[in-house]
Amino acid sequence: MKKIAVIGAGFAGISAATTLAEAGYEVTVYEKNSSAGGRARKFESDGFVFDMGPSWYWMPDVFEKYFSRFGKKVSEYYELKRLSPSYRIFYPQNEIRDIPSNMDALYDFFEKEEKGSSKQLKKFLEEGKYKYRVGIEELVYKPGLSITELFDAKLAKGVFKLHVLQSISTYVRKYFKSPKLIQLLEFPVLFLGAAPADTPALYSLMNYADMALGTWYPLGGMHKIVEAMENLAKEKGVKFQYDSNVQALNMNSTKIKSISVNGNDTPVDHVVAGADYHHVEQVLLPEKYRRYTESYWQDRKMAPSSLIFYLGIDKKLDNLRHHNLFFDEDFDQHTHEIYKDPSWPTNPLFYVCCPSKTDNTVAPEGSENLFILIPVATGLKDEEATREKYFDLVITRIEKLTGQNIVNHIVYKKSYAHRDFIDNYNSFKGNAYGLANTIGQTANLKPSIINKKVSNLFYTGQLTVPGPGVPPSLISGQVVASELMKKDKLK
Repeated sequence: MKKIAVIGAGFAGISAATTLAEAGYEVTVYEKNSSAGGRARKFESDGFVFDMGPSWYWMPDVFEKYFSRFGKKVSEYYELKRLSPSYRIFYPQNEIRDIPSNMDALYDFFEKEEKGSSKQLKKFLEEGKYKYRVGIEELVYKPGLSITELFDAKLAKGVFKLHVLQSISTYVRKYFKSPKLIQLLEFPVLFLGAAPADTPALYSLMNYADMALGTWYPLGGMHKIVEAMENLAKEKGVKFQYDSNVQALNMNSTKIKSISVNGNDTPVDHVVAGADYHHVEQVLLPEKYRRYTESYWQDRKMAPSSLIFYLGIDKKLDNLRHHNLFFDEDFDQHTHEIYKDPSWPTNPLFYVCCPSKTDNTVAPEGSENLFILIPVATGLKDEEATREKYFDLVITRIEKLTGQNIVNHIVYKKSYAHRDFIDNYNSFKGNAYGLANTIGQTANLKPSIINKKVSNLFYTGQLTVPGPGVPPSLISGQVVASELMKKDKLK
């Protein structure tokens, strides 16, 4: 059997490894950290179990489709619970709104905020459903190797209904006038890596995923998905080597002949790079074999980084849901300070996840597990004093808006930001989410999954197609595995 080395045990790496092992390849995953999951790793301390990164479970059909590929069901590995309400939003003037999971209740919610908006929402979501069906079932499974991929009959027929040349900011305002509703519909794209004014309206498909398909939670935490994928991979024969730092890709003419791992060379037939694309290309590959220059990378528009706080609280908290969005400050100013004028934000919006509201296994009895995330620009100077400044700022706002003391009940605290993303994942500019989904960085305009100078190297993950997020990364691994097999078969 041909030997394949997969670098990185994130969603994309495990997905690619499992797909290739199923096809008969001998696959080993090399992971520099001590456990699988990449940004979706977990850690435990003082009885608290923290998911380190992703916390939103959207697009359940993508996960079902992945496991069904191998004759499995999600329910064989973990139990899903739909959250109701989906999440809570804190607006200015102490206004708090829960976003209903029931569609009729959601239409009523919109109608109370803006007369006539319930009918508009139905139209908006119907268009979002079409985009979701085409985008998630067709576009994201394209390898992004040529613009001609977008010329198939089905895509060409509905290209104008995808609104790829219109911004989501303009698109949303065609339907709604209420600032609160606009903000609600624009928030999912905040993590796609560009301001709403620069993000294609195609991504209203995320509103459909949010509102129609629902917000879910795998009991035990998001890491249950990683455990499921790892177990399935092992069932298919994939080997995992943890604490294994890949230090170099060793060339023989135009092929990688071996990889250097912890100082030892291992022969390979193919390499799938699920680690940070920039790091693999600019550090592991000899310069003459790099497809892109350093200046190319410096010109890329990145999705945000994050400043995260993991907190253990020794009492139950009031007025918080599982997911909470704090939109009590200026949305436009914060997005400007992420994307247009990269700087630490003046008055940031932020997100709070309290999974212990749903799951009593992630915190000791009578306690709460809090995950606080502030989206921030990449490439910022990350100092401990800055982290503490923002911790004081957000915890004060949470206490004020929820009407309770929290600081005196913190029994565990850990922060995580740019330098941690770099140390743990070799993350380019300390990014948390990957490459921005702008029009100029879509499909074949993203960094390619293949390197024309190296015949047996393939890239997967959030810096290539289809883009950032858990479902896209899951898909990315399958796409790359298919391309590798296709190329190998041709040879």
